Amino acid sequence: QVQLVESGGGLVQAGGSLRLSCAASGRTGSSFIVGWFRQAPGKEREFVAAISWTGGKILYSGSVKGRFTISRDNAKNTVSLQMNSLKPEDTAVYYCASSGVTSPTDYSGYYALWGQGTQVTVSS
Repeated sequence: QVQLVESGGGLVQAGGSLRLSCAASGRTGSSFIVGWFRQAPGKEREFVAAISWTGGKILYSGSVKGRFTISRDNAKNTVSLQMNSLKPEDTAVYYCASSGVTSPTDYSGYYALWGQGTQVTVSS
């Protein structure tokens, strides 16, 4: 199976930018989709964005579309999430996850493998 490790989280002021990376290692043959989710304290886990390794099809949640950009580097087995115009409401633990489905999906139940999460804090 694939192992996912997130990096790039931290503290940023409102209006600023942050870039998260999700590095995949190990056996990645069963991973077709990589998604980003986030979870704030006391709230349900929320879909952010997803991308397919093959074809680069992309799906965004409405709350981040136009501000966040997901991309992939197949040669490096890395998926990045560029976050611009950050708001305090974006504060959460961000997770990357891998799915065996063939098209990007916002349903967390389809993602079987998850990273450890990285904290993003946006101050006002």
